[in-house]
Amino acid sequence: MNIARQFLPSFEPTAQNDASDGTISLLQIRDFLVRQWRLIALVTVLAVMAGGTYVALSPAKYTAQADMIIDTKRITWTQSELASENRTVEDASVESEIETTKSEKVAMSVISRLNLAEDPEFIGSGSGLVRQLIAKFKLSAEPAAPATKEELQRRALLVFKDNLRVTRLGRSYIEQIAYTSLDRDKAAKIANAVADAYIDDQIQAKFEATRRATAWLQQRIGELRQQASDAFREVQDFKSQNSIIIGVDGKLASEVELDQLGTALAKARADTTQANAKLDRISRVMEQRFEKGKFNIPDPIVTDALSNPIITRLRQQFLENQSKESEWSNRYGPEHQAAKNLRAEMAAIQRAIWDEVSRIAESYKSELQIARSQEESIDKRMLEVFEKSGATRQSQVRLRELETAANTYRGIYETFLSRFTQSVQQQSFPSTEARLVTAASPPRGPSSPKLALTLALALVCGVGLGVMSAFAREQLNRQVRTREQIERLLGVNCLAAFPMFATDKQPVLGGRATKQDCGAFQQIHNAAPFSATAEALRYIKVAADLHPAGAKVIGVVSALPGEGKTTVAMSFAAFLAKGGARTLLIDADLRNPSASRSLDCADSPGLLNIIAEKADLKKFVVSDPKYNFDFLPASTRIRPTNSSDVLTSNVIKDMLKTASTRYDYIIADLPPILPVVDVKAAAHLFDAFIMVVEWNSTSTDEILKAARTSPVVSERLLGTVLNRVNENLMRRLEGYSDRRYAYYSK
Repeated sequence: MNIARQFLPSFEPTAQNDASDGTISLLQIRDFLVRQWRLIALVTVLAVMAGGTYVALSPAKYTAQADMIIDTKRITWTQSELASENRTVEDASVESEIETTKSEKVAMSVISRLNLAEDPEFIGSGSGLVRQLIAKFKLSAEPAAPATKEELQRRALLVFKDNLRVTRLGRSYIEQIAYTSLDRDKAAKIANAVADAYIDDQIQAKFEATRRATAWLQQRIGELRQQASDAFREVQDFKSQNSIIIGVDGKLASEVELDQLGTALAKARADTTQANAKLDRISRVMEQRFEKGKFNIPDPIVTDALSNPIITRLRQQFLENQSKESEWSNRYGPEHQAAKNLRAEMAAIQRAIWDEVSRIAESYKSELQIARSQEESIDKRMLEVFEKSGATRQSQVRLRELETAANTYRGIYETFLSRFTQSVQQQSFPSTEARLVTAASPPRGPSSPKLALTLALALVCGVGLGVMSAFAREQLNRQVRTREQIERLLGVNCLAAFPMFATDKQPVLGGRATKQDCGAFQQIHNAAPFSATAEALRYIKVAADLHPAGAKVIGVVSALPGEGKTTVAMSFAAFLAKGGARTLLIDADLRNPSASRSLDCADSPGLLNIIAEKADLKKFVVSDPKYNFDFLPASTRIRPTNSSDVLTSNVIKDMLKTASTRYDYIIADLPPILPVVDVKAAAHLFDAFIMVVEWNSTSTDEILKAARTSPVVSERLLGTVLNRVNENLMRRLEGYSDRRYAYYSK
């Protein structure tokens, strides 16, 4: 349980905003902009400068527009009438006309008409920014041989197509022809010339098509006239040779007889089918006759059975006897003589009914035979008639083919004659569906470059690119740089942030030379009582005091060596002792006893001697009169290979229990977590841990790996301490006001 959250309200809102739901709050966006505004501003300024350079170097261009409509009413001239034919223009047709307007044929016509192949704008260096830079700085190759006329035209054609735009206005039938040039008058002239060239091309194309169609139709009409005449003559000759006489309805006599026989055959087949159905039905009834032990009589399922008086009378008598037999059997028993007599009489009636049904079945068989004989007779006669009229039918088929061919040739001839007449009339009056609606006029102002739009686009792109660069910069940075970052990473509070101090050597403990971290320790110890550094130490003390288990034995750890854990442990112990608390500082880093060297106790007996001699703690504790805390050093002469076994021994456990009764706080400078296994092995001996993280140095992956190495460390982690912090930079990264830091006195 982390009690430090209760007295650090300044970090709580940000943790609630982004840790749970994954959303980004406005405060985070503000902090991000505060941290990265310099990079965003730099990229934005560069983008705006690039846009301004583009505007300054790009020449002014003018765009003229002409509107041309593709008419949906095509004017058609004939000798007899002047009519307008409605014709729907589909989207595909309009797009086809747009592509025709941009075609090479129309472009070459405009180039030839306006002599654009001799214009420097079309065959010179051009108006592009890259071409101007090449011409200005003379970056092009050596001058080549003079270009031919075809090469000049192709070069002019490429420039012409690059500056020509033909678009459709909405879903209308209007084409908007826009041309961009360095000269406003030239732009208008070329736009109008494109429309005129397109209309002339359409008229010329229709004139050529009409002329070719007329010549071909004239030749084809003569051929069709002769073919129609020959086909009609062949029909008449064929009728005379085969003596074919066609009636009013167009049928031969044999065909009429075949129609009659076909009708009779259909009726005979229907009669046969009906007789066969009757016989099948009565045959299924007869199959029920010989079921033993049952008095069953046939149902009147056929018409003859319904209308037969004998069956009707016998059926009525059978039903009466059946009723009497049921009544007498119930009254006198089924074995009574009267019941037996009735059953015998019922059996006789049953046999009589079935005999009558059998007679009806025989009559159905006779009807079926008669119907089949009649069907066979008609079929035989029909076959004879068909065989006799075979030759006549073949002749008639051939005759119909000849008549069809004659009618086809006649229809084609009449159609071609009509088309020929129309084409001759239209050849003198060619028309087109397109006409110029609005002629292009010289534009008032340049169309490009657009200063406001270019700068606005450059500004937007610069801001976007700057934000992306800043975001990438923060994502690629894996070091801890803010309190909020380490809090989100480990889920515990950042208890303190110690600044980066000068490492000048100063005399310590009897005038001897200081070690590597003595300068920072001295500056932290000598900090003013109401400074930010002193307040940071108070945060650590309050967090330890509010620990629910009473954190008396506190281990100071770090993920990697060299992060300043020894300095923090010594500074915290000196701060506690200055407040009057009985404090014991233990150098538990047996591999690298930095605290012992810093306090000039490298050669003094200490932790290893307690284990070896099993002596009392008081014998090896060094009391420091300057800092008022007791210190248990770790000898630098011996570097045990089994340091983890030393820290987890029973002697160390008993020593910590004894020290807990004598001291208010026990601070242990433990080895780094990742290089050695000592902390993981001895973690259960400590009430709480403080992790020291070097600001802008240790990566988040290393910190997470260190925290996850031991579950005991992660559960009992009191908080973190950022060491060697660049206060100005972190203040900007965190987005806090200077007023918070101005509250502390130096």
